[in-house]
Amino acid sequence: ADAVVVALKSRTAPVRQAVEQSLASLRWLRRAGCRQFFFKYCSTFDSTDQGNIGPVADTLIAELGCGFALACPAFPTNARTVYQGHLFVGDTLLSESGMEHHPLTPMTDPNLVRVLSRQSDGTVGLVPYATVEQGPSAIRKALTALKEQGRRYAIVDAVNDRHLMAIGEAAENHPLITGGSGVAMGLPANFKRAGLLKTEGDPAALPKVNGHAAVIAGSCSRATLAQLGFARQHVPVLQLEPLATPDASALSEAALEWTRGKLGSKPVVIAASAPPDQVASVQAKLGRDAAGALIEETMARIAAGLVARGVRRMIVAGGETSGAAVSRLGVRALRIGQEIDPGVPWTYALAAGEPLLLALKSGNFGGTEFFLKAFELLEA
Repeated sequence: ADAVVVALKSRTAPVRQAVEQSLASLRWLRRAGCRQFFFKYCSTFDSTDQGNIGPVADTLIAELGCGFALACPAFPTNARTVYQGHLFVGDTLLSESGMEHHPLTPMTDPNLVRVLSRQSDGTVGLVPYATVEQGPSAIRKALTALKEQGRRYAIVDAVNDRHLMAIGEAAENHPLITGGSGVAMGLPANFKRAGLLKTEGDPAALPKVNGHAAVIAGSCSRATLAQLGFARQHVPVLQLEPLATPDASALSEAALEWTRGKLGSKPVVIAASAPPDQVASVQAKLGRDAAGALIEETMARIAAGLVARGVRRMIVAGGETSGAAVSRLGVRALRIGQEIDPGVPWTYALAAGEPLLLALKSGNFGGTEFFLKAFELLEA
């Protein structure tokens, strides 16, 4: 493989666990011969003042002995941009985008210099838009200057893909880069110029897999809620009620029973997603951690039950939900296939020894018609 991705469920894990898992992954990748490392986090910088972006990045920097890393969560194609160190979703500051209501990592401060500073004992600088606009050479000089000043991190502005390509070129010799997946788009060109990356055949082609289709959604993001609203007009959708049945076993069994006679010509959708006021109500009655654990366990059980019932094409909406589902299914590796919408591909995996086409969708990603569009692509 030219690139290897180690997927960790570390976004909301205890800090120590996130650090230990990330460090073990880095060491494994180094032993495998990797020469550059990318710490990927969400394009909305999902974290709290305790972490886990800062503590993990601090540990990776120390292990690599590089002393410095850039940080750029921008993904302009999905309307995530960074300007003057502030993160925007569309034309709205992160703190007013709906992410302030995230049930696990509410983002109430759009200033990434401040946010990262609170998570690290290192200092954070900024490479502003005016510098990024000048191209790779100017970015490279700015990054070098910040490192020489003793900064541990540099938030780098980016408002379009041209900026991301320039940042990637400027970071050609950086041992560690941190950011959203968008900033990685500038890295392959570096390896191609060095003669280290060659493309043969269609790297996005996946084996054809027949079987039932299903969606499970745990994300409470605005995008996922809109996608569910569209899906309700076209396919069967079950809305879970965790307060009515606050038991993962009973809740999942009822959901799987609901699918009886529905699996077949159309996808089925099972959702725990809810608007902020309903999420707050559930958390108030069950507790934030208990509510999150209930939904994750329920969705993991549902994912396994669906595969046992012949589902071979599955979309999972939400980062925590995806992690729980993949863990329960015993998926150890994914082969990346065609992109459905920016940032979300179909993948091929084995679950319980059976082939499975799996799309793991970040809650805020994808257009309104994403769920139906994804399955239509498989028929094209």
